[in-house]
Amino acid sequence: MRAVVQRVKKASVVIDGALFSAIGQGICCLVGIEKDDTERDRDYIADKICGLRIFSDSAQKMNLSVVDVDGEILLVSQFTLLGDARKGRRPSYIRAELPDKADALFESLVGKVKEISGCKVASGKFRAMMDVEIVNQGPVTILLDSRRLF
Repeated sequence: MRAVVQRVKKASVVIDGALFSAIGQGICCLVGIEKDDTERDRDYIADKICGLRIFSDSAQKMNLSVVDVDGEILLVSQFTLLGDARKGRRPSYIRAELPDKADALFESLVGKVKEISGCKVASGKFRAMMDVEIVNQGPVTILLDSRRLF
């Protein structure tokens, strides 16, 4: 499982011109579900999302988590995070999980993040064409991979 975690002032998902979900200060996470991902991968990513210390403390040092600052979390499924563009110009998505399995694991991730964080957690709509609006603060962007490939 891969995630791109961005510290945001605000973020939202718009589908067919209508607001679907939105958050204020917190983190927006784009999540890719990989073939053979399990609850272990979900738990690793959920724990990292909730515990990353990427918010400033009173000394302006990144030392606080989204939970510490009572922030909000937006999770958006994005299979293209598993795109492999090392060969040729058209990415291969062969490592992305099949939609039904990916949807179930993504929804499970949403539930786990809610359980761990206690924060407001919003999400995008699986398999929808979404406009994701992100105001990245910093900018701060962290890449996560449950298989620790980077």
